[in-house]
Amino acid sequence: MAEPIKVTSQRYRLGYHLMTPGGWMNDPNGFSFFKGWYHIFYQYYPYKAEWGPMHWGHARSRDLIHWETLPTALAPDSEENGCFSGSAVVYDDKLWLIYTGHHTPNARDPEDFYQDQRVAWSEDGIHFTKYGANPVLQTPQDNTKHFRDPKVWQQDGKFYMVLGSQGLDHLGRALVYSSDNLLSWQLVTELSKAKDKESEGYMWECPDFFHLDGQDILLMSPQGLEAQGDLYRNLNQTGYLMGHVNPETKKLERGGFVEIDHGHDFYATQTMLAPDGRRVMIAWMNAWDSPMYEVEDGWAGALTLPRELHVKSGRLYQQPVAEVSMLREQELFHGAPAQDKAYALGRKAELQLTFKRPAAGQLLLLTDGEKTLQLSLEPDTHRFVVNRNTEDGERAAQLSASDELKLQIFLDKSSAEIFVNDGELTFTERVYWQGDVQAKVLTDAANQAQAWRLEAEANQY
Repeated sequence: MAEPIKVTSQRYRLGYHLMTPGGWMNDPNGFSFFKGWYHIFYQYYPYKAEWGPMHWGHARSRDLIHWETLPTALAPDSEENGCFSGSAVVYDDKLWLIYTGHHTPNARDPEDFYQDQRVAWSEDGIHFTKYGANPVLQTPQDNTKHFRDPKVWQQDGKFYMVLGSQGLDHLGRALVYSSDNLLSWQLVTELSKAKDKESEGYMWECPDFFHLDGQDILLMSPQGLEAQGDLYRNLNQTGYLMGHVNPETKKLERGGFVEIDHGHDFYATQTMLAPDGRRVMIAWMNAWDSPMYEVEDGWAGALTLPRELHVKSGRLYQQPVAEVSMLREQELFHGAPAQDKAYALGRKAELQLTFKRPAAGQLLLLTDGEKTLQLSLEPDTHRFVVNRNTEDGERAAQLSASDELKLQIFLDKSSAEIFVNDGELTFTERVYWQGDVQAKVLTDAANQAQAWRLEAEANQY
């Protein structure tokens, strides 16, 4: 049996973001809470730092911040060529995994595949048994072969599943099924469908459906959107449709697609309802077109910080969960920052800044002397711009006018997560810092700054 790949260098290993112990990671799966532990699973290939036959990696946490890596939860068997993305739900004192079985009958043609939905369960949250009569749901006749990523929740005594799908017209859509026991599923509705390929995509991956602050929200990752100015600059996007489900048709009456993060490195979200009622989201902190320089070190990919979601002014806001404050080890500085003065942050830090409005122009430069990240706000247009000194380095989005501009930035050894005005905008970036980072405020409009050094090794592998 092949041995899992080993990490050969720590140069880009993150301090407080979840990674694999070695090998490839993409989509988060099975985000859940079971018997006192938060659980996160993820798409995982343990044998190379590249995408391969998908397994489910697994970690657990008491606090959403410090993660302990557990044994691989799912691996492909003779019935499957991959255990693709899915979710988890607690039922009958067991933790159930609902995932997509990926099948390639012709090994020489990876595009010759079909997909179905399968289940496994665990009594201890560590060791999982696949259901002997899988699959529990097969691809419907009015669908192409793209039929994956089940997200299951329980409501009013029934289970519901939202699935990513592509209709025979080659437009993305989300289907909803129901079940009494997780083993037998019936179609409820086509919840929503792309209006056209260019603006809403030919396939909807990783759907998630929930009610929050009076709104029904379908969160998903559409494929095939064409770039429109600052919008849709990555190969594939992640965002949401917001509205209300019509009680008669069961369809989502909604507005247009809205990107949820505007950085280079964000895809495949999944949320959970925490025991205290918070809607918490996590995502893959990479994208399919991202360069991953850690590959040569035996690993690839990471997950974002968990983020709490709220609806405000008709859009989704996201903020790091309150538990991130546990990472703070030492305050680095606190007070009014001087313009153009370099403030040392190290490799793992949290930085908070406030600016008097109308602050505009160049605001902040983060640099290690080689890699840079510059933040700007264009006057009059309120276009917020993030620039990293890489090819295709600019990402931007429209910011609402306000009396104050607030930034909260989390730096790790090869990443930066930027929250603007309490999460109205976010930008998630992999930045492969080569050394300690310094922050330089580029305007005299900043009136407050605070920074902390963060815990160096928060996770156990």
